[in-house]
Amino acid sequence: MKKTLIIIGTTIGLIVLIGIIWPWGFYNSTIALQEDIKESWANVESSYQRRVDLIPNLVNTAKGYAQYEQETFLKVTEARSKATSIQIDPSNITPEQLQQFQQAQSGLTSALSRLLAVFERYPELKANENFKELMNELERTENRINVERNRFNERITPYNTKIRSFPNNLFAKHYGFEEMKRFESDKGAEVAPKVEF
Repeated sequence: MKKTLIIIGTTIGLIVLIGIIWPWGFYNSTIALQEDIKESWANVESSYQRRVDLIPNLVNTAKGYAQYEQETFLKVTEARSKATSIQIDPSNITPEQLQQFQQAQSGLTSALSRLLAVFERYPELKANENFKELMNELERTENRINVERNRFNERITPYNTKIRSFPNNLFAKHYGFEEMKRFESDKGAEVAPKVEF
């Protein structure tokens, strides 16, 4: 009888211990995944900021050559301002916030495309060494943006998998962990642009 009570007591003790350790471990490891996502988001924002910082230099370099393109310069400046005005808390990214951020960045990308089209009309500008270096920086920055967005999406996968898997999903709801959204391509991005000369 005494042996049976010891076995029952030990079993109950183990169940209670597991009931304490499992949620504790789940919570701490999920917080670590969230911190990775926040760090990755900061890198995304930093890459976009780098692009935004290049724009005034591009515009100023072009102004001396393309005096009749003021409307394009104004649109690029406005798009830059809009893109920098949107701030997102990486610990609480909603699909609406991410869409708003992506729309602002798409607007800036579109404005930059118009600016690059202006540059094509001025061969002496394209020959300028400062302009060439700025264009190289812009290209490297666009590549960096793509890499950081991909890393951000990669960091979300283990987090979402963890909080959606059973029995973690029970703890996730209790602690308020919600699924995070990834960057998605803009609508129509799967269709290659038509280029005509």
